Amino acid sequence: MAKIVLLHGIGQEQKSADTLEAEWLPALAGGVRLAGYPDLADRLWRGGTPGDVRMAFYGDVFERREIQGSDDSLDEEELDFAVSLAREWLTRFAESASDPADREAARAELDALIGQAGEPQGARAAARPVINALARVGPFARFGVTMAERTVVKALRQVTRYLTDDDVRERTQARVSEHLGPDTHIVIGHSLGSVVAYEAVHRHERPLALLVTLGSPLGLRTIVYDRTRPQPPHIPAHLARWLNLADRDDLVAARPDLTPWFPGADGVLESRYTVDNGAKPHEATFYLSKPEVGAAVAAVLRPDGQP
Repeated sequence: MAKIVLLHGIGQEQKSADTLEAEWLPALAGGVRLAGYPDLADRLWRGGTPGDVRMAFYGDVFERREIQGSDDSLDEEELDFAVSLAREWLTRFAESASDPADREAARAELDALIGQAGEPQGARAAARPVINALARVGPFARFGVTMAERTVVKALRQVTRYLTDDDVRERTQARVSEHLGPDTHIVIGHSLGSVVAYEAVHRHERPLALLVTLGSPLGLRTIVYDRTRPQPPHIPAHLARWLNLADRDDLVAARPDLTPWFPGADGVLESRYTVDNGAKPHEATFYLSKPEVGAAVAAVLRPDGQP
């Protein structure tokens, strides 16, 4: 059982718990160091006891079903869900991207989708323009057209599968439960991993000092929020503190303030923080290296407040 459990997001199926820990631990230690706790930072990364911090890896749960490599591997219900998710992400970016040019580009894509007409299309043909539109805006556009489309399709598919496929959900949660125990104090989830983390904390049913969610899609009301478990969504009774961080340009982090959506949030959920991750707004290690994360972790592991 780990003191700190880490949960990754989408697109990690070619990695492992070990490779992700090697990426995340220096970033987390960096955030702790920037918060003013250099000794604790050294212990977390360079001198920690093996197993104190563990990545709950579930990327391979998606791997076998990703072999087809296209949105054609989604059935019609899943495809409808993915298209709805793409539209919601696009709408969110049109409303709140920090760069006016990005907002304008997203609005233009939405206007073009609304204005499309012609002969009736099948579900797959109708999905392609929406996915292409999302791939042309904001951070996705910087990948180049082909890579952006692949990235968007993978993101939509994996979020869709977790929220609609009970087998994928249960296998993923089983990976997390392997690391949760009475000595677990902190759970940190990024992107889809924040949804997995939120559900895992509910299932854990033991006191937990801190949940940290980074770049979370939990604010996507009808697409993600309404499909989390248990319903209706609420703060786990045994959770002492929940810190949610979002970059304004992180397309996945639909809303930086989650407090209106989670009953019992007062005094537990802190969700008004906005951070700047530069050119990679959804990058996990950029979130982890922020002093806001480091200070929250240190408050649990060093409750005396001494650096």
